[in-house]
Amino acid sequence: MSETRQGATIWLTGLPSAGKTTIARALAARLTAEGHRVEVLDGDEIREFLSAGLGFTREDRHVNVQRIGFVAELLASHGVKVLVPVIAPYADSREAVRKRHQTAGTGYVEVHVATPVEVCSVRDVKGLYARQAAGELSGLTGVDDPYEEPVDPDLRIAAHEQSVEESADALYALLGDRGLL
Repeated sequence: MSETRQGATIWLTGLPSAGKTTIARALAARLTAEGHRVEVLDGDEIREFLSAGLGFTREDRHVNVQRIGFVAELLASHGVKVLVPVIAPYADSREAVRKRHQTAGTGYVEVHVATPVEVCSVRDVKGLYARQAAGELSGLTGVDDPYEEPVDPDLRIAAHEQSVEESADALYALLGDRGLL
């Protein structure tokens, strides 16, 4: 029987197309291969299934982040490594999630995937920047809607300057340093 491993929430915040989900999935694969219980709470899937009906107002974005934070903490408190590649544009929303984890005594790290908007708009994985530029979309985080960069994240990854593997390795090292492996 395998040992019980500590759970933790690893929240990856950053602009659309910054590389959050790609890094999360790379780290998830490594952790899973090592025998960790892992879940990735993808922002698009959460919006479809858990937060259907919410819009993109500041209040709705806050509610969405709090719901995700609740589910992440619940899973993490049961020994799951929960990777959360979700924009979470507002500092107060992210801080409320951190405090929920601290109050429960559950591991939590905040990672800022700090890819500049100029790079994100070229990557444009979902075509959001093109739609915004064409006037078909408004409220795009980091363009015509706010994104409050974390002032003091546990880790800042310049994903545009290193490979996915290097980014995942840096995050893995942080988890090791924090005793979360």
